[in-house]
Amino acid sequence: METYEEKCNRLYAIMKAYTKQNAAVAFSGGVDSSLLLKLAVIYAKEQGSVVYGITAHTELHPVGDVKIAEKVAKEAGAEYILLQIKELKQADILHNPVDRCYRCKKYLFGKIKEKAGQSGAAVLLEGTNAEDILAYRPGIRAIEELGVKSPLKEAGLTKAEVRKLAFQYGISVAARPSAPCLATRFPYGETLTPRKLAHVEKGEAFLKSLGFYNIRLRVHGDIARIEVDEEDMAALMEHKKEVAACLKKLGYSYITLDLEGFRSGSMDIGINH
Repeated sequence: METYEEKCNRLYAIMKAYTKQNAAVAFSGGVDSSLLLKLAVIYAKEQGSVVYGITAHTELHPVGDVKIAEKVAKEAGAEYILLQIKELKQADILHNPVDRCYRCKKYLFGKIKEKAGQSGAAVLLEGTNAEDILAYRPGIRAIEELGVKSPLKEAGLTKAEVRKLAFQYGISVAARPSAPCLATRFPYGETLTPRKLAHVEKGEAFLKSLGFYNIRLRVHGDIARIEVDEEDMAALMEHKKEVAACLKKLGYSYITLDLEGFRSGSMDIGINH
């Protein structure tokens, strides 16, 4: 089995090769793409090339993500580009189909790749890591079809190893929890609207303000199902009255705590991978 150091060395070689010419990183401000952007800038400077961090401001991601992305891009020293994208109708995902992630990634990365080309980038990089391929991630297929490169996956780095390396490089979002798009909070087949997405965003923002790290607000009609790490359940119950009051103001009639705790992809249960 390869060691962490061997994987890191492979990643460095990959990044050096990709940045011989101008490059772009599809940049969300999460730990994976932030590490890529940092390394890309380091190797691009050595070789006299330029790196662009391209962030898509979409309907399916919290507004705060864009502010974080801009801050981290400046810290890395990349040229920052913000794209405004309306994907619900354009990507044909309004009714949250089972292949939503594929359709959405195909549309978003198509737009990002187009912008990267217009900016003079010879290659577009993105932050899929080696663990992502083990879960239901139909968007990975879209990324591969578009010829977008995934250096972390190529190097074999797991999420924990990505975080470890990000800490070593002093990246400010190294400990930031994963933040998948807001559509993952709804069952497949549910019609997605800006209002529904905004309510989930507000609800999760309130829960995070209470100090919880991993938090998801899953919506089943007028039922709000809260997922939090098992060790944080007791702490959440201490705030049950204020949580219930906040979520009821957002329109949910029933407020529940999922006894299985936080788990990524819980809306994918029963999906044939």
